[in-house]
Amino acid sequence: MDEVEVVVAHSERATLRVGDVFLKVDADRARADVEVEAMTLAPVPTPKVLWHRPPVLAIAAVPGTALGRLGEPSTASPAAWAAAGAAIRRLHDAPSPPRLGRAGRGVDDLSAELDGECEWLVTNGVLPADLVTRNRQVAEAAFRPWSPVFTHGDLQIAHVFVDGDEITGIIDWSEAGQGDALFDLAVLTLGHEEHLDDVVVGYGTDVDLDVIRGWWSLRSLLGVRWLVEHGFDPFAPGCEVDVLRSRL
Repeated sequence: MDEVEVVVAHSERATLRVGDVFLKVDADRARADVEVEAMTLAPVPTPKVLWHRPPVLAIAAVPGTALGRLGEPSTASPAAWAAAGAAIRRLHDAPSPPRLGRAGRGVDDLSAELDGECEWLVTNGVLPADLVTRNRQVAEAAFRPWSPVFTHGDLQIAHVFVDGDEITGIIDWSEAGQGDALFDLAVLTLGHEEHLDDVVVGYGTDVDLDVIRGWWSLRSLLGVRWLVEHGFDPFAPGCEVDVLRSRL
């Protein structure tokens, strides 16, 4: 029997790998429904759904290797990063699912949550006040009108798989839905600013870089407490806190 590998596990969900099969167990059953629907609609390579028996979703592994990992240098070629940009553009140009995704949250809700997280970070001495204040200012650039597109919603580089210069699969679609296109581009390049130009070349249209930087700050500020409380380390080299420090 194949060895069982715990890919990720926390109080909200867990993912196990057995051979070439991933078993995703989610406390929120609706997320699996969103994921299955999104993978069906997305015009990019996605994992094959093997079976779905709530709260468990079984999907096949995709070929290739991850584009990279947050906190580690990416060994993928510039062409592979450009291919990721092109795949995202195909997704954003496709008809959207009917629901809002994680990238579709309204400005008022985001701003209120951001204010609360910034206060928590400073009050509890997690981050220096000047670091939080500067990044709160940078994050303002993300608060602007945008036209909804089909977004992945959690497009971190570990979710994009490549073989050479080709995209072989994009995984983890549970946050997909209508949203801000630049959110996806920002999440993909978080902590890998040096590859942003390659992604934009592949994406094939003008991108407001200030908005991308705004999303980097916004996502990092909102993520620190969740990561700490769920056993992850946002202070690891190249991760969220370093992203925030790079804005000073």
